[in-house]
Amino acid sequence: MSLGRVLVVGIMMSLGMGASAQTATPAVPAAAPAVANSPAVLPGNGLAQHPFLYCGEWNFVNPQQTIWIIRDGKPAWSYSIPYDYIFDGKKDFEELGDCTLLANGNVVFSSRRGASVVTPDKKVIWHLEARTGMELHSIQAIGLDHVFVAENGDPIRMLLINTKTNAVESEVDIKAGDPTQPHPQLRRARMTATGTILVAHMDDNRVTEYNNEGGVVWNYVTPSPWAAVRLANGNTLITGNAKGGIVEVNKKGEVVWRLDRSDLADAGYKIGCIQDVARLANGDTVFSNWVPNDVKEPSQWPTTAQLIEVNPAKKIVWALREWTDPALGPASGIQFLDQPGHPENIPIHK
Repeated sequence: MSLGRVLVVGIMMSLGMGASAQTATPAVPAAAPAVANSPAVLPGNGLAQHPFLYCGEWNFVNPQQTIWIIRDGKPAWSYSIPYDYIFDGKKDFEELGDCTLLANGNVVFSSRRGASVVTPDKKVIWHLEARTGMELHSIQAIGLDHVFVAENGDPIRMLLINTKTNAVESEVDIKAGDPTQPHPQLRRARMTATGTILVAHMDDNRVTEYNNEGGVVWNYVTPSPWAAVRLANGNTLITGNAKGGIVEVNKKGEVVWRLDRSDLADAGYKIGCIQDVARLANGDTVFSNWVPNDVKEPSQWPTTAQLIEVNPAKKIVWALREWTDPALGPASGIQFLDQPGHPENIPIHK
């Protein structure tokens, strides 16, 4: 792993990430069509089922993109950034996709055009701007003063950055499926507890684990993976974006558990893109169900269940559909705050 150089990073308050960007009332999509995307009555206790952190990609009906913390069945904290983004005089857009609450109360998040760390009082204390033409959809906290980010581009750059000094302490470059199209390359890259890097290559239909020199140590072929989570038992939990379901595979590449879209369709749930996923301590699996496949029709969104929890027998024990109070928007990144441990407790490997 080569040592990187110092990045020029700064707090981009000029992007509208300050207090004025956090006061707008979220927009609500138009009325839903007659055909529902989920049953009228959902199992579980709605917003009160779990405390959780939530953010979502491409909520283009709203001028603000919002990260939510839900506790005791109601919003406890939120932070918004503008959807519109101006860089070098050109109009672009932001979208939230990866967000994590740390033990000290800070939140790390990606915003397509960059990544940031924000405090509980909504002060941005660190920001990284993606290079021109590149995109940033993945950020992981490594301890309280380091982050691991993946910048989509040619090549994809995996950077371990000290957020106190802004130094790139290590860099691994890997090949994308299509180097000319940064947007669909990946959404999740994670440094594991052993120092390897687990990447869901969404555009190349594979999940690949790399060593700290970029060498391949494990590979699993699967349709359009959005997220890959290394479980405590050593298996890997993988979501399929617009094509697949969820599979848990072992090191041999054997499927030991799976959830197919048909399992959910039979229960009355229409699935858009399965994005983030979590295996809870009780053995249940929860995933974020991004908007229906016809994503450009927000009138279809409000009957969509954004979060779905199934037990090992694939029975749906909780489903959340909340588009108005609060207006959570499409679901991408999720973190359940009633689970043991802290997500940043990953050893630093260089």
